Parts: sequence; structure tokens; C-alpha cells
Amino acid sequence: MADPDLYLAAAELARAAFDIDDHDLDLIVVGENVTYCAHRPDSAYVLRLHRPGYHSLEELDSERVWLAALADTGISVPEPVSAPDGRFFISVAVAPGDDRLAGLTRWREGDVVADLQHSTDVHASMTVPFAQLGALMAQMHSQAVAWDPPAGFIRQRLDADGLVGEAPFWGRFWEADELTPTQATALDEARLVALDRLRQWGEPVNRFSVIHADLHLGNLLVDPTGALSVIDFDDAGYGWHQYDMAVALLHMQDAPDASEARAAFFEAYRATRPITDDELGWVPFFETVRLMALIGWKAQRPEVSWPAGRFNELVEQALARLEDLDNPAG
Repeated sequence: MADPDLYLAAAELARAAFDIDDHDLDLIVVGENVTYCAHRPDSAYVLRLHRPGYHSLEELDSERVWLAALADTGISVPEPVSAPDGRFFISVAVAPGDDRLAGLTRWREGDVVADLQHSTDVHASMTVPFAQLGALMAQMHSQAVAWDPPAGFIRQRLDADGLVGEAPFWGRFWEADELTPTQATALDEARLVALDRLRQWGEPVNRFSVIHADLHLGNLLVDPTGALSVIDFDDAGYGWHQYDMAVALLHMQDAPDASEARAAFFEAYRATRPITDDELGWVPFFETVRLMALIGWKAQRPEVSWPAGRFNELVEQALARLEDLDNPAG
């Protein structure tokens, strides 16, 4: 993790390259990426310094291409902004050996839906956003299934190997240093079960396409009218629609009205896009796979701050759900 002043200096270089020197910079988060709000009274942007080595320029440009395709269907997503020379991504040096690609999108007003979990009227607020999310995700899946990505479109594959193979996209989670030998063995055995199930299930286009892959409440904005905007496509890639659903549902499981919100999500999804009971039956399977993958994600990112004990809770939660891998469709 670099010194915050080094991040700021790199962000100032990017700000100049995008010709927005008249905008102030406020740090939003140091996490997967380092993100700033560049603002002045009449305009604002999101300036992101992308994690080095996570995505190539071609992969980032492919993300931009999908954003444009989604926007063409009426889905509210970030709007990339180019530099005066036409580039959408600018290379800036944070420190020796830490060169990052910086990208700029227009700022979208709204509240992060995850914040609603901490409001006093959470019971009334969760079901409606999740119904909206179910319909929105169905629209995104329909777009992706019908869409023919252009030549050169490159994103990671969250397929069987990408999730639970020998070299998963987020790392060999069963080898995380914090695990006990018993936990490591249980996770290794479980991921082999999951690998076999996924290879048997296959990748038919009606349930495997480009997905957001991180569509949880923290990556949704809701405006005063209740309309949702999807943000942070950094993890978008090829994957199962049920994995997309699992990511969303895991992040609201502790809400007081979780069961009602979950039912509203599925009902709205099915009202927008057909899906069978068998296909929906795989969602708990993918929730468990997501939990295992998150162990690898955190192990690869020691710079990301989590509350004390959160990692151990994640491991215990994953281990408690391993039976969901045995009979995916119920």
C-alpha cells in the first residue's frame, strides 16, 4: 500500500491529463482501486486509479464497451469520459513499480443502497430496492445474452476453473495463511466437489454470459425517485447468472426483512426474464462458491481493512454452507 500522498500525486497527474485541473480531489476509498471524487460546483467525476496487474488496458476498454451497450438499452451505468487526446485510460506512476491506469466517469447522484441497511426504517426500505434489483439484473442478463461482443472484447472468465479450479481468478483460497489445516482441507475438498458440479452443469448461453459479478448493495445507487444505477464494473466478466444473483443476495442476508427481500428479488427477476425452478435452485450453491472465493480475495488484499474477526466469520460462514454444494438444484 502506497503512502496516501503518492496516490494523491498520481491522481493529480491523471486530473491534468483529463483536463479537469479546475476540479478539487476528495479521496473516496482505498480498496480494490483508489477512488477520488473530482468536483467543482457545477460538475463532478469519479477518478479511479486501477489496481495494478488486475486488468490490462484491453480489459478495461472492454468494460467501457459493455457499459456503452448497457446504456444503449436504458440501463443506468457509469459514463466514461475521455481525455482531450481521445484516451479513456491514462497511465500514471504511484511509486516505483506501481504504475496504474486511471479512468474517469461522470459522477452520479444518489445514495448507496447498502446504507439503507443502517437506516431506522430498514424493514420498509429493503424489499422495494431488491425488487428493483431483481428486475434490473434480469434486464442486464437479457442484454448480455442477446449481445454479440465486438472483436477484441476481453474479460476474465468466472467459470468452473475461474471460481474453484487450480488457479482461481481470486487466488487459491484454500491456501490462505489464516486458515487452520482442518479448514484448508475442508475448503479444498469442497472446491473439488463444486468444480465437478459446475463442469457437469455447463455454460449454455441462457445462463452464462457477461455479468457484473459484484452487484451487491454497495455498488448500487438509488436516486430520490427510487431509480437504481449500477456502478463499479471492475469485476465484470463471463459467468453464470446465478453467481450474479448470489453476490446480490449474500449482501443482504442479515437484514431484518431478508426473506421478504429475497422473495421480492426472485419474483421481479422472473417477471422480467424467464428462469426455471431448477436454475434458481443453484443460487445457494453459488452463494457458497462466492463465500469461498471471497476468502481468496481478502487473502490477496492485505491492504484492504476489515473489522477485527470479519475474516474468521467469513471462513466459518463458508464452512457452514458446504452442504449446499452437494445437491445444487435442491
